[in-house]
Amino acid sequence: MTIRVLLADDQALLRSAFRVLVDSEPDMEVVGEASDGAEAVRLAKEQRADVVLMDIRMPGVDGLAATRLISADHSLAHVRVVILTTFEVDDYVVQSLRAGASGFLGKGSEPEELLSAIRVAAGGEALLSPTATKGLIARFLAQGGTADDHDPTRSARLDALTVREREVLVQVAGGHSNDEIAERLEVSPLTVKTHVNRAMAKLGARDRAQLVVIAYESGLVRPRVD
Repeated sequence: MTIRVLLADDQALLRSAFRVLVDSEPDMEVVGEASDGAEAVRLAKEQRADVVLMDIRMPGVDGLAATRLISADHSLAHVRVVILTTFEVDDYVVQSLRAGASGFLGKGSEPEELLSAIRVAAGGEALLSPTATKGLIARFLAQGGTADDHDPTRSARLDALTVREREVLVQVAGGHSNDEIAERLEVSPLTVKTHVNRAMAKLGARDRAQLVVIAYESGLVRPRVD
């Protein structure tokens, strides 16, 4: 199965570089290029993209607004957005995750990291920058609100989770992989995957990145203050 990739960046030179890199892989292809968010949303529909590499700062409709539009469109439920950012510690990244992005990657990442990011996102997994620490996402989310600024609706929805699903959700919010969670909770990775999938279904999360957002916004997990 070939991963269909859409490039959204207002810099033509960067798009060209990304195209050469992506098209060099046998399991993926660039199906379109957009120079602004509105065009990105349109092409995501027309070209049936699987993954959108989305720049944040673009003229007109920016990457954040485009990500929100894609996430809210049921016909694009299969599309995963990976935010490309110049600064990894950036409040825009917080907003992007809340808007529905599956993850983020620094523009200075190595080519192998970018290709891996596309595959991870296409597989429905949350993507944390390979150069980021496990607690980085907590600090991102901490920038977006106070410890008491939680969504009561999402907090109430946590009642639908079992005790074990809550435990797994806490581990997911910590940036741990299924294998790491399995070792911590002394269960099999398959069991962890089952709990993650059930939590996603109950909470209406598109992927693991959205589970992380819900965990923090509901108050289940508190951002660390370093």
